[in-house]
This record gives sequence, C-alpha cells and structure tokens, in this order.
Amino acid sequence: MIATIINCLTVIIGTFLGLLFHKRIKDDFKGIVFTGIGIISLIIGIKMSLETTKILAAAFSLVTGGLLGNFLRIEDRMLSLGDQISKRVSKKEDGKDFASGFLNASVLFCVGAMTIVGALKAGISGDYELILTKSVMDGFMSIMLAAAMGLGVGFSAVIILLYQGGLTLLASTLEPIITPLAISELTGVGGMLVVMIGLNLLKLKTIKTANYIPALFIALFFASINPYLEPIMEKLF
Repeated sequence: MIATIINCLTVIIGTFLGLLFHKRIKDDFKGIVFTGIGIISLIIGIKMSLETTKILAAAFSLVTGGLLGNFLRIEDRMLSLGDQISKRVSKKEDGKDFASGFLNASVLFCVGAMTIVGALKAGISGDYELILTKSVMDGFMSIMLAAAMGLGVGFSAVIILLYQGGLTLLASTLEPIITPLAISELTGVGGMLVVMIGLNLLKLKTIKTANYIPALFIALFFASINPYLEPIMEKLF
C-alpha cells in the first residue's frame, strides 16, 4: 500500500501547486490549458484504445455500460455529490467544476494498465517501481488539471486509494482473473473513456463520461468468459 499512498500524495501535492495557478490565470489562458489537456487526453485515450483485441466485445461493453450508467444516473449523482462536497470544502468552488475535476482526474489516474499491473505487482511481489513511476506522471498531470479545473482534482486521491489500494490488497485473489487479455480489454475500454474526456475538454461533444464506467466491469466479464466463448464462436463461424 505504501506505493499507492505515495501516488495519492503526489496527486494532492500536484493539486495544491495547480491551485496556485488556478486562482491567477484568466479565462482565455484557462482555455489554452483545457485545450492542451484535451489533446493529451485524446492521444493517451487513442493509444490505450488500440490495446483491445476484442473490438466487438469492447463495443458491446461500451454501449451496454453506457445504458446501465445512464439508468443509474452515475454522472448526475457525481455532480450532486461534487456540489455537496464543494459547499463544505470551499464556498468559492463551483460544485459542477468540482465534480468535473474529480471525475476527469479519477478516470485519467485509474483506468490505465499501469494502475492494474502496478497494483498487482506491488501486492504479489512487492515491486513498487511501476506505481512509483505512475505517481510521478500523475503528479505532473494533476498540476495541469487543477490549474484548469480546481480543487476537485485533489479528491481523486480518494478513488486512487480505494481502487488502486484495493487491487493491491486483493492482488493474490484477483491474479487468476486479471489475465493479459483482461488487462488489454480493460485498458482498451478505459482508453475510450479517456477519449470522451478529451472530447469534453475540447468542447467537441458533451459526453457524460461517468455513465460509461460500468463498461469496465462488463469488459472484465467478457475477458473472463472468453475461454468458454471462443470454442462456441469457432463452431458458429
């Protein structure tokens, strides 16, 4: 868990550094930051998306996950939560901006292969190198995100602690499930969510990214049953 705690600290420190710029930069400069982060998100997301080897399963996961998330109103609930937290934390912080920063940072910091593989390595063999490398990257990204989006970015550390820390603690149990195929499919579908963030930041399209989070669990399900599906598909086609 020590590596995950360090990761959380780098995000928190990066957020505080970003907030120093957040209060001083004008809206036009903030737009430049949004554009830069949006383009970076698109590049990262596209690169991650290409990791999928089961494109039909990924498409089904994304659509089904989006429908499920829309039914559960995940994005709306996160915006409501962000509004409530922002009122308690800072009266100057807009609830919607807070939730946006929290959501975008949480997705960016948690859906990549480095999170999954790094957490498993840390939990099984005590190898922290990958998570520590990710910590440095997340720290620098949190500076840019916080400069544009504000305090909500720092609260993504809670999600990192729960998700990444949970993977580390359960590494021995999850090892049989998190196969190379599962990692590639989770990375691929996660990359598609990062692309959505990029499109939102560039204001090319408004997408409720949080509603698609269930797609990650559906992708993991398909990867786990793939050994049983492949013989059936070969017989049919």
